[in-house]
Amino acid sequence: MDTTFTVTPRFAVKMLEKALRLYTPSLNERAMAEFLADKCDDLGFEDIHIDEVGNILAKKGSGSPKILLCGHMDVVPGKVKVRKEGDSLYGRGASDAKAPLMAMLFAAASIQNNNGTVIFVGAVDEEGNATGIKNLVKKEMDIDYAIFGEPSGIKQVTIAYKGRLAINLKITAEDSSHASAPWLSKNAIEESMIFTNELKQGLESGQEEKTKGMLLTATLTEITGGTSHNVTPKECVATMDIRIPVDMNCKSVEQKIATLVKEISERRQIEAFYSILDETEPFEAPHNSPIVRAFTLGVMEVEHSRPTLIRKTGTGDMNVIGNQWNIPVVTYGPGDPHEAHTIDEKVSIDEYLRGIEILKKTLQHLKRLHDRKMKIQ
Repeated sequence: MDTTFTVTPRFAVKMLEKALRLYTPSLNERAMAEFLADKCDDLGFEDIHIDEVGNILAKKGSGSPKILLCGHMDVVPGKVKVRKEGDSLYGRGASDAKAPLMAMLFAAASIQNNNGTVIFVGAVDEEGNATGIKNLVKKEMDIDYAIFGEPSGIKQVTIAYKGRLAINLKITAEDSSHASAPWLSKNAIEESMIFTNELKQGLESGQEEKTKGMLLTATLTEITGGTSHNVTPKECVATMDIRIPVDMNCKSVEQKIATLVKEISERRQIEAFYSILDETEPFEAPHNSPIVRAFTLGVMEVEHSRPTLIRKTGTGDMNVIGNQWNIPVVTYGPGDPHEAHTIDEKVSIDEYLRGIEILKKTLQHLKRLHDRKMKIQ
């Protein structure tokens, strides 16, 4: 059955307002999942269900391509009074990421049978440990393209995220001594500071010509050491967060870390041991893929100007899906990313409504471009 619903701008704004009134910090998204399930039912979606970890999934349309539209239902802690002031709608999650999520829902509602299949997902725990996306990626879903809903501003399409390596570095001195005679032994905390600084310099060297989006960065984020206020520390543990641009990979960076750790420990005559805490490969969607081209045409149609294709310096869910399923993925949505997590988070109502139109047009262009690509193949 092919059901068509006209989503009026007034209805779209009212539903976003309702979504914002549901306070859904990570792993407390049930009310939002039930609200979305209800809306999907009204809008003619099929196979509506809440999975074992709390994600909501629903299908609209039929035929190819199969497109995943995935946003997250959770917000960071801290309530923001829901209210309208001029063109602004305030509320926790207004920008990150309930406006992108609702925009995707209403764009998906416009899909007709035989014009492509949309799988709409409201994911849990994106702001936490990514429980939702980790569960989703395990499913055999046979998806051709994916769009993640995050605030990018409607004239910017995120096509790349950096990868991430987090390492734990343990420095051990042979002995400790009384703080009044510090020359009797090496100080593990001081050595750790020297060590992490040299490791950072070694990893970051030779990048003078690069833009921020293409820089490898190594940042010291945690340090723990010492047992007493008057004894030199024998052990120190540091955590480093390393962000990897799309022209590198985790393996090559790990090899460089191994070489540098060996060299520095020999030079400093200190025992050093490192372990990897997290490993996420960088990801970039091919610029000539139908999804990137469809967005370019969708934005041009509504905004009368080309979108900017951007590489983000963070690491996101699209790394996981893109690398695991080996498909083109982009991140897009109405809202200002600088509004995310702020104490008075808001979104422009006009931008939210234009975002829905851009996503609708993008889905139409994607169907046409995908079919053309399949004919050529």
